[in-house]
Amino acid sequence: MIRSGRVLIVTDAWHPQVNGVVRTLSKLAEELSVLGVETCFLTPERFRSFPMPFYPDIRLALATPGRIAREIAETAPDFIHIATEGPLGQFARRACRKQGRVFTTSYHTKFPEYLSARLPIPESWTYRKLREFHNSGQGCMVATASLGRDLEERGFNNIRLWTRGIDAELFHPAQRREPDLPRPVFLYVGRVAVEKNIPAFLDLDLPGSKVVVGDGPERAALKKRYPDVHFAGVLSGTELAAAYASADVFVFPSRTDTFGNVLLEAMASGCPVAAYPVTGPVDIVTQGGVLDEDLRVAAMQALDISREAARANALTYSWPACTRQFLSHLSPVTGDCAATQMVAAAT
Repeated sequence: MIRSGRVLIVTDAWHPQVNGVVRTLSKLAEELSVLGVETCFLTPERFRSFPMPFYPDIRLALATPGRIAREIAETAPDFIHIATEGPLGQFARRACRKQGRVFTTSYHTKFPEYLSARLPIPESWTYRKLREFHNSGQGCMVATASLGRDLEERGFNNIRLWTRGIDAELFHPAQRREPDLPRPVFLYVGRVAVEKNIPAFLDLDLPGSKVVVGDGPERAALKKRYPDVHFAGVLSGTELAAAYASADVFVFPSRTDTFGNVLLEAMASGCPVAAYPVTGPVDIVTQGGVLDEDLRVAAMQALDISREAARANALTYSWPACTRQFLSHLSPVTGDCAATQMVAAAT
């Protein structure tokens, strides 16, 4: 077991944002603490910031390369992990390369697809910049094998699998309630934004009710366009767990997510998944749902999936296993063998 060691995680995504990256890093810090690993974060909280275009609830730090270099030096980490490619991630990469520090990165978001959905910027241009960013590290962690294969085909090197976990006590079938809505209830949970492809779900001819949980820039427009859909807003904790458990099918219309934590949350709650056979669902949803290019077919067939099978699918994931996997991929900033042995002791 690790007796000492300090991990610095640099991330542009942090509280109060509500997304998979923030949830993953927050839970990772908790689990690292249990293993005796000291975790430090370099986040936008330390800086003045401005709203990100198209995502005003995401704020980008107004940092400088010199400030980031000093922050890293003062932290004196044994390991550095750059989790995002925003301003903090870019400046941290620059500082590490200038100072000869080894670091790892992770690929969480398909920014090329998100950007091209809003602006006339070819995906190939953005992928080229991301490839330069990630290939300069010692390893690029990805959440699914299919994403790793896709990035390797695009020229990304040193891909390392770092999956995710699930809080199986919170997200549990026991949270099931009888909703004040006609059944079957088809549920979506997540950011209400263009890249999530939510109209592909809301346009489906389905019996019963459709529920959308979450917020985002498209919520007002979608609420006006689909007056028969129940928009519940942002839910958390037991309220969110009850929403999952009380639904009959979780519909995941996204084609661009790199993992989909909500898939695990739904299945752990006993709610089968309907999704496209794309990165994320194709890796995660095995016996816990139905994947089909016809989303309506998937949604209707998912009604026949055992809720017990859905939960069993989710229980193959855990946060302790996710954390040990993360540790196994870290590289000491100086190449010190003793630091490597500290990580090996925890895995």
